Amino acid sequence: MCDLTQIHASCAARGEQGILLVGPSGVGKSDLLLRLVQAGFDLVADDRVCLNGSWASAPPVLAGLMEVRGIGIVRMAWRERVRVAAVARLVSPPGYPPRLPPLPGRDRMTGQLEFFLDPALPSAVARVELILDCVAGNRALLDDGQM
Repeated sequence: MCDLTQIHASCAARGEQGILLVGPSGVGKSDLLLRLVQAGFDLVADDRVCLNGSWASAPPVLAGLMEVRGIGIVRMAWRERVRVAAVARLVSPPGYPPRLPPLPGRDRMTGQLEFFLDPALPSAVARVELILDCVAGNRALLDDGQM
């Protein structure tokens, strides 16, 4: 059972940073999560995420389970919880903005920085890594006036 809020989302962790993947059904949350896990991220939750403040975890009944379309539900190694560092709002064309805003906004539910991401892009995993690098201060996120 979730401590506070349960949402339709997925979550992965890189070190101490969690990335919350949110978006409508069928946009590619689980597919991107699978690619992140293959790239060395830890599975936290697939399909449903429990939020307790800025902490994310899987509902106990779904812990360690990932749905892979065309294959089925697979049991995988998973992390119990992680602090959410950023939110990736998954959108696909035509919902993908032609030009992203110079700086990300804040997600209403978590208060964390929110980025828009097309999960079908071949660079989606690299973009998630870049998002987490920016949030951690390892890379500078510049606005238009600084380019």
